[in-house]
Amino acid sequence: MDRDSDTVFIDGEWIRARGPRRYEIVSASTEETLATAPVGAVEDVGAAVAAARRAFDDPAGWAHWEPERRAAVLDRFADALDERGSEIARLVTGQNGMPITISSASEAVFPGMLTRYYAGLLRDTPVETERPSMTGGTTVVRHVPIGVVAAIVPWNFPQTLTFYKLAPALAAGNTVVLKPAPETTLDAYVVVEAATAAGIPPGVFNIVTGGPETGAALVEHPDVDKVAFTGSTRAGRSIAETCGRLLRPVTLELGGKSATIVLDDVDLATEVGKMFTCTLVNSGQTCMLGTRVLAPRSRYGEVVDAFAGLVGMLPVGDPFDPGNILGPLVSARQRERVEGYIAKGRDEARLVAGGGRPEGLDKGWYVAPTVFADVANDAVIAREEIFGPVLAVIPYDDEDDAIRLANDSAYGLGGTVWSADPERARAVATRVRTGTVGVNFYNIDHHSPFGGIKDSGIGRELGPEGLASFRHTQSVYLG
Repeated sequence: MDRDSDTVFIDGEWIRARGPRRYEIVSASTEETLATAPVGAVEDVGAAVAAARRAFDDPAGWAHWEPERRAAVLDRFADALDERGSEIARLVTGQNGMPITISSASEAVFPGMLTRYYAGLLRDTPVETERPSMTGGTTVVRHVPIGVVAAIVPWNFPQTLTFYKLAPALAAGNTVVLKPAPETTLDAYVVVEAATAAGIPPGVFNIVTGGPETGAALVEHPDVDKVAFTGSTRAGRSIAETCGRLLRPVTLELGGKSATIVLDDVDLATEVGKMFTCTLVNSGQTCMLGTRVLAPRSRYGEVVDAFAGLVGMLPVGDPFDPGNILGPLVSARQRERVEGYIAKGRDEARLVAGGGRPEGLDKGWYVAPTVFADVANDAVIAREEIFGPVLAVIPYDDEDDAIRLANDSAYGLGGTVWSADPERARAVATRVRTGTVGVNFYNIDHHSPFGGIKDSGIGRELGPEGLASFRHTQSVYLG
């Protein structure tokens, strides 16, 4: 596709951005500049939204197609994404430092999988249902697309989180303006290639690149009908305020500080290795990770030693080497932020593992996986989202105390409970105030709703609920 570093994708074409500013896309593992992209100006955002509005309002357009016709295009889109999966994975790893084993299993796979899932759901979900009216007659309940959707996604799992929004939004009949994260822009261009190859009509899918200013212009645009955002709680609050003032629907998937509850009967020898994926995966740069490890006082030393041993065995290095489990953090600024929390942790708790930079890695923004013990639940490292490979091990007295500590958080996104007795663990899990929780494992189920409570967000993505969130309901009363 004919594209250069000065263009944005609007109305089916790459056009030169109106704004004069550019930003660099930098490799997290080599610190080399990979490319540049334009900072979308207000005029670029306006052009993209206008294209999406025209496409949505077209009486013969995407929003008015029969579900089967839209689903067929989405199936082709899924096929085109699958064909480009390896390229997407390489680009994501090259930009944000995600280990290639993770990007190959997530960024290369989930876009096509989610698009195909929502195409199937579109076929199976009736657009209209009839209900007998309480006052006589019949009511037809219609499920109609919302309109122009602004989708703003982060850098940590850029394509997975893009398709949490893009796949159901398109399936529902909406048009979309996507703003990818500036740290991970190149993979979004490949999505444009796949969308064009699949025959998605002009204006239905548009991309404007840039940072927070571009995102703010998109959120505030009067012709945007819904905002779907994944990112920090701080940014989410600002978006929520704007959408509240404009009475605009919004879905917010925000930060987390989830609890990993280790019950006193757990077999640490067999289970601690499984806890990696729910505590440290992607170098801790994952929103739902249980970075507060709640350990029973009766076995506290064992739990601390088990996690210290775990992080000591994790290979850290070049993310393109399949043997490395952890890669770098996404940017120099992110590493400075995480190192600031580690410094704070040294004042608040006892460092038992990590705490510095891995030896022999002079290029790239690496931080050694770190474990703190003797952490109070009101410590800064236990309250605030660090978004790095830092664990805080917090002691508890009994089961009720563990649940109290788990719920004593501003966040509520993920969490796990570990026990030799799955029924006991399940009973504890149901008492944790959080949007999602796992019993002896954690894996997001794309057929089921995902999202948080409290400072972790508003609304749900994935599953049938994810499709419903991109639709309005209209009641037509028939006498």
